Amino acid sequence: MHMWSLCTHTHTVSDLCATGDHDCQQVCISTPGSYKCACKDGFILMDDGRTCSACSNAAIDTVFVIDGSKSVRPENFELVKKWINQIIDKLDVSDSKTHVGLVQYSSAVKTEFPLGRYNNKKDLKEAVKKMDYMERGTMTGMALHHTVDTVFAQGARPGVQKVAIVFTDGRSQDYIGEAAKKAKDHGLKMYAVGVGNALESELKQIASEPIAEHYFYTADFKAMSQIAKKLQINICNEEDPCECDSLVKFQKKVEDALQALNKKYILYGE
Repeated sequence: MHMWSLCTHTHTVSDLCATGDHDCQQVCISTPGSYKCACKDGFILMDDGRTCSACSNAAIDTVFVIDGSKSVRPENFELVKKWINQIIDKLDVSDSKTHVGLVQYSSAVKTEFPLGRYNNKKDLKEAVKKMDYMERGTMTGMALHHTVDTVFAQGARPGVQKVAIVFTDGRSQDYIGEAAKKAKDHGLKMYAVGVGNALESELKQIASEPIAEHYFYTADFKAMSQIAKKLQINICNEEDPCECDSLVKFQKKVEDALQALNKKYILYGE
């Protein structure tokens, strides 16, 4: 006759990490009656809460820096907000992946919302729609300083790729060179997007290297498809294939949204 020993868990709560009763890919942290997963240094916990990715920049901190000067005009400002939301639609927005911040500038600079305040697309897009048009000057240099010194300094996550998308429709009324250099020195990947009377020389000062892949002048969008083709060829000449792949995808998403915007944007002469 066999004697069976029956185990019941009613008396003690077992340590699920110690017993192996968990599905964490890398690190298991015990909590009372349960557990949570974590990752080793250099890895990021994915949205499933258990697997880890070596691509730390599956997470991206992205800040839109938007020109709200009076030359943009109210109807176009509404289109720019739609364009921002088109890009947000294509990003992996979540607590552990992409965070989005929004800055508007004209004669002054305003953080519309900081990085990490909204971590789902619905709330982000609602906040973008509520942005009120400033309708004054064009202090692009001041806006870049603010983006580096305030928005990224206070809200960026350590070790996460930092991206700024600067949108302007005209010549800056202040000096941008020093601010643009500071942004790049702080590790920001800078995209410069110009419409109408924006100066290509200023866009190129703002844009990260290689400049041709980081600045877009939207008076002639026929060139956009050429830039997209170039980007595909450039897949992975960087040391970190994760970073390269994620940024190339990001650039393609930005371009697609820009092409859609140009079909609707109302251009005015001087």
